[in-house]
Amino acid sequence: MQIGVETSKAVDQRRVFVVDEDEITRAALQFMLHDEIETHELATPEEAYEKGQGWLVPHVILLGVGLLKARGDGLIAEMKSKFPGVRILIVTDKSDEAVAVGGLKAGAHGAVVKPLTLEGVRKKVDTVLGRDGGAQLVQLSVMK
Repeated sequence: MQIGVETSKAVDQRRVFVVDEDEITRAALQFMLHDEIETHELATPEEAYEKGQGWLVPHVILLGVGLLKARGDGLIAEMKSKFPGVRILIVTDKSDEAVAVGGLKAGAHGAVVKPLTLEGVRKKVDTVLGRDGGAQLVQLSVMK
């Protein structure tokens, strides 16, 4: 454990899948979350479906906007059907906000807008998990 990590969060047995084709984004998000939550990096939705069997079902999916852009808004429904009850956060940057808004309309629960910060990412994940220390779920300028 590192300094500043809440032990109660680290042991509550929640699971996050970071599903993004960008290896650097996956690694950054995994690094930001792994001290307080079990986090898995996956490059494709198919890898997530394969890994998320039995007891390893995710509670939250951080979905890269590039996958949503390539596969369309139907990806949100597909993930929700594979993992009932999963909460989906779209990881996006300002230039892809319109794609992220489409994902929100399709059923995603929020968005994390780049640049990513440790505090910002943890707050968004805490929010969708119903933990203390939550933050506003959507901060896309298009949604205002």
